[in-house]
Amino acid sequence: MSRRSRKIHRREVKADPVYSDSAVTYFINKLMWDGKKELARNIVYGALENLSKKYPNESAVSVFKKAIDNCKPNLEVRSRRVGGATYQVPVDVRPVRRSALAIRWIIVHSRARKEKTMPDRLAGELMDAYNNKGTSIKKKEDVHRMAESNRAFSHYNW
Repeated sequence: MSRRSRKIHRREVKADPVYSDSAVTYFINKLMWDGKKELARNIVYGALENLSKKYPNESAVSVFKKAIDNCKPNLEVRSRRVGGATYQVPVDVRPVRRSALAIRWIIVHSRARKEKTMPDRLAGELMDAYNNKGTSIKKKEDVHRMAESNRAFSHYNW
């Protein structure tokens, strides 16, 4: 544990220049590998362009945000050691971690898809998440199922 009880200051992410949304910038930063931000930008913009073609009645950013909201977990399990035994204790997920997990799952599962290009993979995973299906939603449901099955140990949550 830290000796100082200082508040951790989170840096504000600037809004994206194309879509004027900080969630898109955060997603680009999470997608980026080896400092290649322009490549990550092109991938995300290509995926959002594909989304706008698939859903012409809605804006691409609203579909993007709805897909992330559908992937956000409410509960997760944390390991807690009590009296020599380790229990998986279900805990609520903080809002910042909730969105970070959803974004991470979407990126990881889109990289594992079989489409030809990364923008197509990302757009496909976002469309699946928007429609409440796909591997990101399955991951969320697995986490919820794990928390539900360990509900008996929730009294160790302190």
